[in-house]
Amino acid sequence: MWEKNVNNKKILVLGGGISGCAVAGFLSDKGARVTLTDSKSRDDLENALTQLLNKPMEYILGAEPEIKPGSFDYSVISPGIPLDTPLVKKLNQAGIPVTGEMELAYQYSKSPFVAITGTNGKTTTTSLLGQIFADAGRPVFVGGNIGIPMVTKVESLSAETILVAEVSSFQLETIESFRPKVAVILNITPDHLDRHKTMEEYTKAKSRIFENQEANDCTVLNYDDLRVRELGQSTPGQVLFFSQETELAQGIFVKNGIMTIKTGADTMHVIDIDHIYIKGKHNLENALAAAGAAFCLGVSPESIAHTLKNFPGVAHRLEFVKESAGVTYINDSKGTNPDSTIKALEAFDQPIILIAGGKNKGSDFTKLAALIREKARALILVGEAAPDMEQAVRAEGFHNIYPVNNFFETVSLAQKMAQPGDIVLLSPACASWDMFKNFEERGDLFKKLVHELP
Repeated sequence: MWEKNVNNKKILVLGGGISGCAVAGFLSDKGARVTLTDSKSRDDLENALTQLLNKPMEYILGAEPEIKPGSFDYSVISPGIPLDTPLVKKLNQAGIPVTGEMELAYQYSKSPFVAITGTNGKTTTTSLLGQIFADAGRPVFVGGNIGIPMVTKVESLSAETILVAEVSSFQLETIESFRPKVAVILNITPDHLDRHKTMEEYTKAKSRIFENQEANDCTVLNYDDLRVRELGQSTPGQVLFFSQETELAQGIFVKNGIMTIKTGADTMHVIDIDHIYIKGKHNLENALAAAGAAFCLGVSPESIAHTLKNFPGVAHRLEFVKESAGVTYINDSKGTNPDSTIKALEAFDQPIILIAGGKNKGSDFTKLAALIREKARALILVGEAAPDMEQAVRAEGFHNIYPVNNFFETVSLAQKMAQPGDIVLLSPACASWDMFKNFEERGDLFKKLVHELP
């Protein structure tokens, strides 16, 4: 169990990225004797480490620290480091507790958490929910896996502030007492199987989001996703299902084109779904989830509707970039798995030139390939996963495939092939790590290349 008073405690922080540096700085400020370790060199981590200048700590970079009983009192692991790595195994064998940044943030927070997880839609739902609370006049902070480590802010926020956190399965693997007032699971489809190995283990990691909830907490679950629906039987919290396909006896759902909330004998209309600013079936799912979570914490249907009418979406998720010569360019760089790209393809009725590829995270492209055959006029492939994707698409009888050597060639080739009325869609169905630091860098380059088109 973590002790909040860490003055003079020896703490090993694993990972020198955004999360690890935030944790190291936070603990150093509390008087802990911090050692930061990363397999990368100081030169590779130079940008991240700048935030730790003038903070007293040791660095073990490009090498592993020696681990034995008593070496450290605690360790904090960054979410990108798998728990089955040799260093983590040594920590476990030495009896040194291993925790993560999200658990650490919870330990020091006075504010209630609303935590959102799922394979797809987390960032949009998290941002939308944060905006709903802000528009309703509620103090709110949005962070977590969305980009701002929670640990950097929690102690400065009032007890009335609502912390809306995007939470990944990697972060949930290391929680201990983390207990969100509202937990949201959007969907669970194959992803990160290179790390979690099986869907059962991946689902188990996701479901940890509600394991510490109590009877007066709320768990918002997607009724349309059978794997998520079944989790309603195991959460200790009160379940609020949401659905765009089924009229629920209790929950939030769509009836006759109207988002509707039904609790007890009360039925409340929220909004005509055609008036929701962000379009697409996947975004309706996100809107239902955000509305349900907000309702759990007392936001009125009228206030929820106001935000849904005006919220424009988030960068790198079906983001409009430019229209040129009758061709629309869309950045969906955050589409890092096949299910996400399926949802992106389903959002458009126009012919699509799809740019896809990157680093495969253990995904199967068969279902995506079938939809590419149905929806795409051409497929431009780039990155490590290109051969696997090409094989899957050709097996579906689709042959209008154009592999390219590097990402810089994708947009110019798409422009040459595009006809007025087409959509050029970057939705890679893969991680970015083979060519970029993250999906944001990939999306930013796409936008730069599009804006440079004559």
